[in-house]
Amino acid sequence: QVQLVESGGELVQAGNSLRLSCVASGRAFKSVAMGWFRQPPRKEREFVAAVNFDGGRTKYADSVRGRFTVSRDNAKSTIYLHMNSLKPEDTAVYYCAADNILYRFDPPTATQNYDYWGQGTQVTVSS
Repeated sequence: QVQLVESGGELVQAGNSLRLSCVASGRAFKSVAMGWFRQPPRKEREFVAAVNFDGGRTKYADSVRGRFTVSRDNAKSTIYLHMNSLKPEDTAVYYCAADNILYRFDPPTATQNYDYWGQGTQVTVSS
């Protein structure tokens, strides 16, 4: 069982940066891949970034590659999403999620691979 709590979302101007955090509880955290997803207003939830269990492999959506960086600190049971050069289209509720398979080398991008979700944190980017 993994419980997740996101933080760091706020209202920022386009071009600025933000760092989101997701703190996890539960012994399984260090053994599973973690993902960031987002749900823009009136749209479906979409994949943003993911990192495998030891931080050695990451994946990104095309829309954020080169601007966002996902990382994890297993000693702190925390993952991060560093977001640079923010755009209005990045406005969404951002969720972190934990993989449902242990020690997966390649972090998954599909929502159905994630069993545990946080409550979300709102990011709003003004133009």
